[in-house]
Amino acid sequence: MQKKIKVLIVDDSAVVRQTLSQVLSSDSKIEVMATARDPLVAFDIMKKTVPDVITLDIEMPRMDGLTFLQKIMSQHPIPVVVCSSLTDKGSETALKALEYGAIEIITKPKLGTKNFLEESKVQICDAVKAAHLSNLKKIRQIPTQMNITPKLTADAVLARPLPSAMIQTTEKVVVVGASTGGTEALRAFLEALPLDAPGIVIVQHMPENFTRAFADRLNTLCKVTVKEAENDDTVIRGRALIAPGNRHTLLKRSGARYYVEVKDGPLVSRHRPSVDVLFRSAARYGGKNIVGVIMTGMGDDGARGMKEMKEAGAINFAQDEESCIVFGMPKEAIKIGGVDKTLSLHALPAAVLRSCN
Repeated sequence: MQKKIKVLIVDDSAVVRQTLSQVLSSDSKIEVMATARDPLVAFDIMKKTVPDVITLDIEMPRMDGLTFLQKIMSQHPIPVVVCSSLTDKGSETALKALEYGAIEIITKPKLGTKNFLEESKVQICDAVKAAHLSNLKKIRQIPTQMNITPKLTADAVLARPLPSAMIQTTEKVVVVGASTGGTEALRAFLEALPLDAPGIVIVQHMPENFTRAFADRLNTLCKVTVKEAENDDTVIRGRALIAPGNRHTLLKRSGARYYVEVKDGPLVSRHRPSVDVLFRSAARYGGKNIVGVIMTGMGDDGARGMKEMKEAGAINFAQDEESCIVFGMPKEAIKIGGVDKTLSLHALPAAVLRSCN
């Protein structure tokens, strides 16, 4: 019998502790071993039993979640899923949490939290499972600079590309997909690119109102300009566009101009934005002009789209297992034959640039 994932819930709200316990316990692979109203109580619990995963609020009495997270990661690393209310200011705090080693961020609203947690059961349970599968050694190696709904495919947003003689141009576009562990992987990837790097479009699974702060932070660290994508933004050299949370982002083409379309739509592969949607649009409108990259992440979002890109003539890369926090998305893309070459995170930027020349 498979051992259940032991979870410790740390939150100052009794309602959240109770609701999260019910949500997580509904999954047969998860067991809530204990709950704690603040980090000091959590420390006492952990002296007796060490959890497999911790869900952690940020704003709590006696000790805040960030301080607790730093102590855990420096003394006895345990996978952590942050479950917190995020405002524009708070999203900066959440970015710090990811830098300190949190695996996932679940955004809970200030009002209607109980209903939100119940409705987000699949997302929360998947986050805990992803955290349990994560490779904490890889987190520590990254520098700190700073009832299930149907699983839809990209067909729900964009029809499959038809075989066509897409003219190859000298101007390449790079499309990137990432999820769990992707925030720091993307930072490392983008920081290594020169000022005149090819235009880049990125889908990173992130909560709404969080991607803008993430893009703004990367913009201060990278030579390329990084911004949250807006509808009709042109894809140009020296700029990376990050899909906004809760909106699909598609690559489109008008003559020689590439641009993005930001739109609503159903969850695809249980995500919005979905990597599969971006990759399918790249296959359809870019073909041989595309260089694809799939990075660390749980699940299989992006695998089918990457294979479609390859069939359309794109060159595709996957991050290798050794450098991934979770080797889920790259593994699935490799398994179905969508990847041309698998490389370490460190080697990806140079390989992508060579393919764009």
